[in-house]
Amino acid sequence: MPLVAGVDSSTQSCKVVIRDAETGALVRSGRASHPDGTSIEPAHWWDALQTAIAEAGGLADVAAVAVGGQQHGMVALDADGAVIRDALLWNDTRSAGAAVDLIRELGDGSLEAGAAAWAQATGSVPVASLTVTKLRWLRDAEPENAARVAAVALPHDWLTWKLSGSTDLADLTTDRSDASGTGYWSPVTDDYRRDLLALALGRDADDVVLPRVVAAGARAGTTADGVVLGAGAGDNAGAALGLGMVEGDVAVSIGTSGVVSAISAKPTTDASGMVSGFADATGAFLPLACTLNASRVLDAAARMLGVDHAGLSALALQAPAGSDGLVLVPYLEGERTPNKPDATGALHGMRLGNTTPAHLARAAVEGMLCALADGMDALREQRVPVRTVSLIGGGAQSEAVRRIAPSVFGLDVAVPPPGEYVADGAARQAAWALTGGATAPRWTAAGDAEVFSAPAEPAVREQYAAVRDLTATRSA
Repeated sequence: MPLVAGVDSSTQSCKVVIRDAETGALVRSGRASHPDGTSIEPAHWWDALQTAIAEAGGLADVAAVAVGGQQHGMVALDADGAVIRDALLWNDTRSAGAAVDLIRELGDGSLEAGAAAWAQATGSVPVASLTVTKLRWLRDAEPENAARVAAVALPHDWLTWKLSGSTDLADLTTDRSDASGTGYWSPVTDDYRRDLLALALGRDADDVVLPRVVAAGARAGTTADGVVLGAGAGDNAGAALGLGMVEGDVAVSIGTSGVVSAISAKPTTDASGMVSGFADATGAFLPLACTLNASRVLDAAARMLGVDHAGLSALALQAPAGSDGLVLVPYLEGERTPNKPDATGALHGMRLGNTTPAHLARAAVEGMLCALADGMDALREQRVPVRTVSLIGGGAQSEAVRRIAPSVFGLDVAVPPPGEYVADGAARQAAWALTGGATAPRWTAAGDAEVFSAPAEPAVREQYAAVRDLTATRSA
């Protein structure tokens, strides 16, 4: 039976899974870490990919491979295909001011008109995460480097290109899902908006090479050894494909970021900026709300309390719902949804009776989940159906998160077996490129999801809503 490989080149690490192309059965896997930071030399991704491939037993018997990768990262290339500077990652917020400038400029000076114009043009309102804002930052902060830009790629685009062995910029490829996170591609028309790219770079961008957008299930090329390259995908679209999501399904991913994503048959254009109107990896759409602060909220709370994650979970489950009025607003690294790049976290409602380790642990879990619940509400406001909720990512392994989430979301929560869903989605995409079918191949589920239920606790979200906009901002 042919084998396929799927790659997840995430913020923190690179994972490779090798699966049977027909059944999806896992054959072997590998992993390697990425350096910390929000600005990374892309060569580290390539080195980690080679290490993960080697740990997974190599690709000698693999027929196809596809790469899922962290979205939005700016990989600027010169005319020779060399990386101009470290890639700015999605969670690098130095381009927050550039985002405001771009919105205002497209709106002829009006932020409100500009936000509406951007949403109509690309499905999303610029925030510091999007590639278009990072290019504007490059123009303003490093004009010499901006002048050298001959091509712009995303992390998964660059890795796919490297796997192809090509050095020709014309061979760069991407897919709809990742292109839709740049801020200069329209998921409605399936076309690049070079006028918006030019707005970011401050010059004519017709000569800038942008990756060719490969259709869902099509081939991006081959490696030098003849291994088929799938189109690849942004990480959220890859996870949706790995989970087999259909319209009405919502995934809440608790990793470095917190993502609430859903499959939709129709594009969204949210001028408020709460929902980004992305495309998925199958030809449909993937509206999502993304927070900068998710599992790291739990990391920080555990660190403050001097416990591990199991200890944090046990403490949180000892406190009552609502933590007796203690509320943590978890904007520990600024925030993306809502767009508050300079915000800081805050504790509200402190009293003698609720200043215990258990209350703080519970407030951390509830604050993180309330931010994600706001994202789910934003999807509903865009008329995106929300019928089922799956909880994935490292944070989903917390017993407290699993048991508290239904009470915050007001819905049962399904927790699938732990897995590398982005890499699995990429592997499924590789199998699709190999077969050339009209739809992605159906694979046997890895196991039944565990379903968690709890009575809704509307007071938790009400007290969070009362204080979430009272956070302070960082001084310059």
